[in-house]
Amino acid sequence: MPIGGNNFREVIPESVIKITSSIRFFIVENTRSARRYLKLIDKNFPVNDSVFYQLDEHVSADEAVIFLEPALHGHNTGLMSEAGMPNIADPGANIIKLAHKKGLKVVPLAGPSSVFLALAASGLNGQKFTFHGYLPVKDNELKVRIRQIEKESMAGVTQIFMETPYRAQRMFNYLIENCNPGTELCIAADISLSTEQINTRKIIEWKKETPVLKDRLVIFLLQHHK
Repeated sequence: MPIGGNNFREVIPESVIKITSSIRFFIVENTRSARRYLKLIDKNFPVNDSVFYQLDEHVSADEAVIFLEPALHGHNTGLMSEAGMPNIADPGANIIKLAHKKGLKVVPLAGPSSVFLALAASGLNGQKFTFHGYLPVKDNELKVRIRQIEKESMAGVTQIFMETPYRAQRMFNYLIENCNPGTELCIAADISLSTEQINTRKIIEWKKETPVLKDRLVIFLLQHHK
């Protein structure tokens, strides 16, 4: 699914839209938004005649086995991510691994991954990188973690992490306060949306310009050069 907005044709290949429209069994993060998306790409999509299995943190590996029953009986089954691609900073690893164990053919379909799009546009090292997901929330733990990942980046490994929209501005402030002046920081906000902004600057340069990040989807990328 798109990262945000309704302009799905700008970020989802036509071939993927066609395949999605042909599927009637779906493993999804949220049934309501999945149904809404299917009606968006095809107003005549038979959502009431389709089957949706909701995959969230409450579903155990044993319970997820039933989600693959249609595929085991020859029916194409789609694993749909809320935003981006399954298993790339999103759920799906366990069900994909289970599909391999069952001998099912797993086919990745191209979609907008905010992590990879941010890395591609950052100008930072795309050959070696580490994705951390969300960093700690507590002040002391966050400060320690920021210093750790900055140190790890000294080996030429780009450090990538994200934050919830309502804490994105706070994260920026912590990075400015705790990172070395020469460390490069890329802020990728609202990727693929009309409000998209992607900028890479050194910390000392960011101190002269404070971006407005509150309530925006932001990916942070960091790399310190010795």
